[in-house]
Amino acid sequence: MGPERKFYEKIKKNITSISWIRLENNSLLGTPDLLAYNTSGHFFTVELKVTKSNKVRFSPHQISFHTRHPENTFIMVQHLGSGAVKLFRGSRIMELAACGLKLEACASGLDACRLMLEA
Repeated sequence: MGPERKFYEKIKKNITSISWIRLENNSLLGTPDLLAYNTSGHFFTVELKVTKSNKVRFSPHQISFHTRHPENTFIMVQHLGSGAVKLFRGSRIMELAACGLKLEACASGLDACRLMLEA
């Protein structure tokens, strides 16, 4: 099991208040990894990223998706060394690609991410 799959399993196990659907999509490049539905009745997408450094890598298709769909999209990043989890709004993908994990997140830590996504 790859690191992104392990990250997804961790999210699914620890954030049970949200309905998660893992999107396995090879035909529509750039589509985020997860479609989610919270108890407030809102759908949103989450792109999962795992990194060993502070740099977060995106394909041109992922950048295009988040640029075209800036609302109700998120990027959740786990740093493998520290285990830290950070959540960023999809509208900030260009800044995240340029600054990496130095960019201020809208939520830090799995519990804070859960609270943000539930709202």
